Formats: sequence, structure tokens, C-alpha cells
Amino acid sequence: MDRSLLEALLSPAYLGLIGLCVGSFLNVVIYRLPVMMQRAWLSECADQLGLEEELRTHAGIDAAQAQRLAAAAVPLRDALDRQPAFSLVRPASRCPHCGHRLRWHENLPLIGWLRLGGKCASCKARISARYPFVELLTGLLFAGIAWRLGAQPATLLYCGFAAALVALAGIDWDTTLLPDSINQPLLWAGLIAAGAGWIPVTLSDALIGAVAGYLSLWSIYWLFKLATGKEGMGYGDFKLLAALGAWLGWQMVLPVALFASLIGAVVGIGLKLTGGLREGRYVPFGPFLAGGGLAVLLVGTSQVAVWLGLRAG
Repeated sequence: MDRSLLEALLSPAYLGLIGLCVGSFLNVVIYRLPVMMQRAWLSECADQLGLEEELRTHAGIDAAQAQRLAAAAVPLRDALDRQPAFSLVRPASRCPHCGHRLRWHENLPLIGWLRLGGKCASCKARISARYPFVELLTGLLFAGIAWRLGAQPATLLYCGFAAALVALAGIDWDTTLLPDSINQPLLWAGLIAAGAGWIPVTLSDALIGAVAGYLSLWSIYWLFKLATGKEGMGYGDFKLLAALGAWLGWQMVLPVALFASLIGAVVGIGLKLTGGLREGRYVPFGPFLAGGGLAVLLVGTSQVAVWLGLRAG
């Protein structure tokens, strides 16, 4: 490919526009993937309740109870089967208040929301400002990565990395879930990219980073649980930091955690001051880990290494 064309396609302006479109899709992922997961879990529950012999053997209940549970699973399974198709592409986007199907120009990233004044064209119900926020955030991240890394193939890979982090952060903030369907491919993609030499991280650094990322939070989890009897975080956080270690190298695991803690402190104080954080409310750590990873990427791993004394300035 001609160098000038490559530079144009991987320029901050062009990738920023692509990021707006990707952000529109990420809004769909953030909303729909948890619903799809819940339906899948309910379907698995119905299947398990229908296994009378297993219920008697492993749950320690008698045959009559097992039969009643199996019978109760039938209407649940039937109700799930009657649900309309629901995936990342079906049904088409609609207003959650009145069911109005969004026309193509209403779905335009950022512009559609601005043209509608943040309201449904049909019922005039307010559309959350988070939709354009996610689109704008993704566009700015793509532009920032292009500016930081320049016109090279790794730029596209790290844009995909950033998109996955935005989706994980949004889902975790809403549901306190970090889906394996994103977490695990992100980890493996980082290891494969490092092994193939597609990103400026060696395979050994990526492998050590993945192990260090996972075990560091895993150790903190168990120390906290042994000391308090409570769970301070979920296993998805371990996997996310492992993925960040794979993409950024073991040297960046500690800086990511430090950035995450700083971002978490700032957001927590802001929520407390504005009344958004109620007493006892659980704030997930995943969004802050994602923010820490993105901060390290945008600041530059070389610069962060200099700050930590790992590399001469």
C-alpha cells in the first residue's frame, strides 16, 4: 500500500471518525451482551432443573422434590423459547420507551443524537447522554492512539484493544460483570499479537505480564477475603489485568494499577460529593482498570518506563 494512503487511513482524523462509528456499535454491546448472558444463564438453569437424577444425587433432595423442580423448569424453558430473537444485530435499534424503530439518520454517531436534541423522534422521551458519550470517547481514543503510535499496523490493533476496554468498562459499570466473551479473547489476542511481532511487546514480556496481572489481583483478593471474610473484587478483574499485561508488557502492570487507583479515587470522590455514591454501594474496579490501561497506552509505555526508572530518559 502506498505510504501516503496508509498515513491518511491511519491519521488521527480518519481513525477518530471510525472510532465514532465503532462507539455506536459498542453502545449496542454494552446494553445487549449482559441481557444475552442472563438469558443464557436462565436457559442453563432450566436445563439443570430438568435433570431429576442429578438433583437427587448431588443436591440431596428426594424424588418428589426433584420432580416438582423439573416440572417448574418447563414453563421457564417455554417462556424463554417464546422470547423474540435477541442478539447484537437483532432486533433493530428502537426507543426503549415507545418502541419506535430508529431510522438510519437517527442512528448516525453523535450527529443523530444532536439532531434529535437528545429526545426520541416519536415519543420525545429523553435519550441518555451516555450514548453520544461512548461514541465521542471511542472516537477520541482512536484519534489519540493514532497520534501516539503513528501510521503503523499496531495502531489498528491497539484501537481494537481500546474498543474492547470501552465495552468492558461500560458493562462492568452497569452490571458489575466482566464477560469472558470479551475478556478472554482480549487476552489471547494480546499474546498472539506479541508472539507474531505485531505490537512492540515481546512474547516473553506479554506472557509474564499476563501471569503477573492475574496473580497480583488474585493474591490481593485472597488476602482480603482471608482477613475480612468478604470478596473485594471479582475474577473478571484478574482476567482483565492479565489481558492488559499481555498487551502492554509486565513492566506496565504496576503503572496500570496505579493509574486505575488514581482514577478510581477521583471518580469515587466525585460521586460522593455529588451524591451519586450511596452508602454501601459497590463500585466496580473494571472501569478503572480499563482507564488505567488506556492512560498508560496514551501516555506511552516508554514515557511511563522513564518515570519508573526502568529506562533512561
